[in-house]
Amino acid sequence: MGPPRVRLAPSPTGYFHVGTARTALFNWLFARRHGGIFLLRIEDTDTERNREEWVDGIISALAWLGMAPDEGPSRQSERMERYGVALDALWEAGLLYGCDCTREQVVERTKDRPTPGYDGHCRTRRLPREGNALRFRVPSEGETVVHDIVRGVVTFRHDAMEDFVVARSNGEPLFVLANCVDDRDMQITHVIRGEELLPSAPKGILIWRALDAAAEGEAGWGEATALPAWAHLPTLVNEQRKKLSKRRDPVAVESYRDQGYLPEAMRNYLALLGWSPPAGEEKVPVATMIETFALEDVNHSPAFFDIKKMAHMNGEYIRDLPIDEFVDRARPWLEPAAEAAAGRWAPQSMPLPPWRPERYDGAVFRRMAPLVQERVTTMGEIPAMVDFLFLDTPAMDEQSWEKAVRRDDGAVALLRSAIDAYSSCRWDAGSLREATVAVGEAAGRKLAKAQAPIRVAVTGRTVGPPLFESLEELGRERVVGRLQASLDRAGESVAAAPAGGQAGGAVGGAVGGNPGPE
Repeated sequence: MGPPRVRLAPSPTGYFHVGTARTALFNWLFARRHGGIFLLRIEDTDTERNREEWVDGIISALAWLGMAPDEGPSRQSERMERYGVALDALWEAGLLYGCDCTREQVVERTKDRPTPGYDGHCRTRRLPREGNALRFRVPSEGETVVHDIVRGVVTFRHDAMEDFVVARSNGEPLFVLANCVDDRDMQITHVIRGEELLPSAPKGILIWRALDAAAEGEAGWGEATALPAWAHLPTLVNEQRKKLSKRRDPVAVESYRDQGYLPEAMRNYLALLGWSPPAGEEKVPVATMIETFALEDVNHSPAFFDIKKMAHMNGEYIRDLPIDEFVDRARPWLEPAAEAAAGRWAPQSMPLPPWRPERYDGAVFRRMAPLVQERVTTMGEIPAMVDFLFLDTPAMDEQSWEKAVRRDDGAVALLRSAIDAYSSCRWDAGSLREATVAVGEAAGRKLAKAQAPIRVAVTGRTVGPPLFESLEELGRERVVGRLQASLDRAGESVAAAPAGGQAGGAVGGAVGGNPGPE
């Protein structure tokens, strides 16, 4: 036998699902491990739901994950004539029959049966092929066995299977027939796909064997071929252990890319959804994955898609980046307009940075980058970490202001002391820290509590890069100006506070002797 040939066969009916990405990864790893071919096939026969932008999304997501196919993409819509040849062969062999039953009629006829499904109503009616759906005649006796690498031997009794539809009344082939024809023609050796498709495997096997028999006739079908090996991967579930749903769960790979997940981190995390390397480690280089991946080691139990765990892993990958690479890979979130204008990728679903593009200074970010890199879990968090550096006034988070300034009786006095200290101290991170320690001691505060209102006044938030390095980068004039603006804002909030409010007399008196309204 030659090298294995595997395929990913998604339908372009929505964003690229993380479950499809995991399936693609396992196919890709298997092909790389065994020197095989990874093929992309677009199942676009559902003309009502397909959209060309979803095809582009599939291709770009695979490229982003570093799993570009070796062959393809091919399209089922371009192979309709071939499916017609297969239908001709099966019809002539008497293995198909016409059916004009509606879904409602089937439900009504079978509502009292213990086994749901089609009841064979049209098997003996001899309806014409044209204008009717085509059903495959499942043998009345016997069974079809699926030898699955992941799930073991799975047996399907024929008397429990319905005669399934292989083509619509307009002649369009359905999934199971088109897949079987494609897999034969493209010499697929291993069908690696999601567990939810396991019930269609015996149908595919029955069609495959029927086409083998038809190949011996004069239908122009070709030679008989060996069945592929099967491997059905475990279902991905959410925190409630329910199958991931496009309507309920965040499953779009494109969204995670826009948020700033690194492709190598996401690829690593997806690999652990049903498989683990022999050594049991979690951070696994792609070369190690390729060297050790085996379908026999895939667990058939449902795999929990844990977004928090994936974010943690992504943060570790970010911190592993050389600083120059971190800066380079942050550009799409810091300068999206410039990146898009240069024809490079920029996130589509993330808000634009709050500063004017001309205010961004790459040299400033480069100096702050090591401090930012240690504190983000996704690249999309970077703008909020550094926006205070590129705005005339910080974007004030109201909850941070409420907690650190307005509800803190001593905050205003501390801000005034900070202005006095920062107006004359040396302007470097160490000296600013010493000055802040002194301000805090004078107010009876430890450093952490002393710097909280200062951080909010200067950056607009309670979290961010280290404060004193941030103050040094901003410069004396901007820092003192922002502290003064916060004093003015605190005074306004005191003046507007209701009588008897906690923020009244104590804070107002510190501003200028005004106890506030009575």
